Amino acid sequence: MSLDDLADDVDARSADLGDELTLSLDRETRNELALLRSALDPDEADELLRRALHQFFQTTVETGRLDFHLRSGYDVTYDEYLSGMTYDEMTGGAYQPQANQDDVRRYQY
Repeated sequence: MSLDDLADDVDARSADLGDELTLSLDRETRNELALLRSALDPDEADELLRRALHQFFQTTVETGRLDFHLRSGYDVTYDEYLSGMTYDEMTGGAYQPQANQDDVRRYQY
């Protein structure tokens, strides 16, 4: 897989999610959410879930777990995804022109 495959998958899954998401909560998650709502008193439970997802995402990025999974599945990193280019493309390593025969002989002694 490649950077283009990852971008296509992200777009497709984003479209699948839409603007709203319905979740089923197990008992433990429901109790934890209720406790957090009581303690933090947000306007809506949705706000706590958004915060939790942001925190999980940040932790996954900072610990390198996201890069590990991206590298395993798509052979790219999160930084490459953000820039839209692989490191080889950024450094010119993906393009290696054929050396001119005269250039090769020039450096032989």
